[in-house]
Amino acid sequence: MKLQGKVAAITGGTAGIGRGIAEAFLAEGASVALMARNAEKAQAVLAELGVGDRAVFIAGDATVQAGIEGFIDQAVARFGRLDILVNNAGGATGLLPLAQLSDESFDQAMKWNVYATFWACRRALQPMLAAKFGRIINISSVEGKHGKPVLTAYSAAKHAVNGLTKALAREVGTEGVTVNAICPGLVITDIIRNNGPDTAKAMGMSLDEMIAMFAEESAIKRPNTVEEIAAVAVLLASREGGGITGATFSVDGGSAQY
Repeated sequence: MKLQGKVAAITGGTAGIGRGIAEAFLAEGASVALMARNAEKAQAVLAELGVGDRAVFIAGDATVQAGIEGFIDQAVARFGRLDILVNNAGGATGLLPLAQLSDESFDQAMKWNVYATFWACRRALQPMLAAKFGRIINISSVEGKHGKPVLTAYSAAKHAVNGLTKALAREVGTEGVTVNAICPGLVITDIIRNNGPDTAKAMGMSLDEMIAMFAEESAIKRPNTVEEIAAVAVLLASREGGGITGATFSVDGGSAQY
């Protein structure tokens, strides 16, 4: 029970990596507030989790500042504290070569990935700094360490998330707050199953070919799993992870070896 009595707020927490981290945190004794846009789906997830009032859903849109800040405020109001923030909301948008990329598409990638992380970190730091304890975990991407054609905006956004992580860790390191990023490789979730074909098409291949390409780039020759990402998040959220900050953890099977 590494997180017994702790409170975590997770954006994009009802599916894929976010849900996997929520389940892992709950298993370690934490209470969690989950933010997502689909209330009906979120209520079904809460029922499936079956942990009673240790998990709550708070509706919000990660691309809207008021939505992010309201989520943090409501999580603190509901549980009386905030120990852990997981910035999981984000994704790839504007799947076009840079020469064809609109300002609006680039701006959307920044809002969803960078601004959402910035807004949430800034708001969460208020209770964390007051308590002299906090764990911020930003879900970045292997594309925040290298890049691929037509993922230009997404790669730029995740590089920015990694830079924010390193700089913020330096700012708050003496205040009991750690800030780290996890950089997953390809993880087969419902988002990949539903949206992956469009990404693959933009890259000139099928979904199966895209999955095979990501697998071949790795040392383990397979996609990573949600459970592998969640295990790292548990470590970073725990007291045992207190000596780790400013790090960008690649959980990508060895695709980016730094």
